[in-house]
Amino acid sequence: MDARLNYFADPTAGKALKHFMAAGKTLKDSTLPASTQELVALRVSQINGCAACIDMHTKEAAAAGESSVRLNLVVAWREATVFTDAERAALALAEEGTRVADAGKGVSDEVWELAAEHYDEEQLATLVTLVSFMNAANRLNIINRQPAGDYQVGQFH
Repeated sequence: MDARLNYFADPTAGKALKHFMAAGKTLKDSTLPASTQELVALRVSQINGCAACIDMHTKEAAAAGESSVRLNLVVAWREATVFTDAERAALALAEEGTRVADAGKGVSDEVWELAAEHYDEEQLATLVTLVSFMNAANRLNIINRQPAGDYQVGQFH
């Protein structure tokens, strides 16, 4: 399988994606815990069915020391006992922020307040931006039919 486009070879898309990737790096360097970021990125990508991002974030999380048990249970995090209350709050916010068309209500006050109990304002802003960023990245890859499986840790950072 080949991607439909080489975004980086196109002058306009390549320039836009350079800035997009810089935004991703800014999020990665934030105070939101790296493990939380990878779990959120993985869950958003699972919901959207983005194989390329699932490949990337599974490998990045594993390289950072995340256990295979936790990575395998992200898809069913509500029933899993391996996540902290803070991670569960972030995953709930990620799900509601990703499923806006499905739920029709956006992020509920209950989910927002739970996240606010565990994260400061800077971390909440990063979390919201990360969810939005991952939804955009997923769409770029899905529309392009970006193949998965060949990602190398650190390839885009």
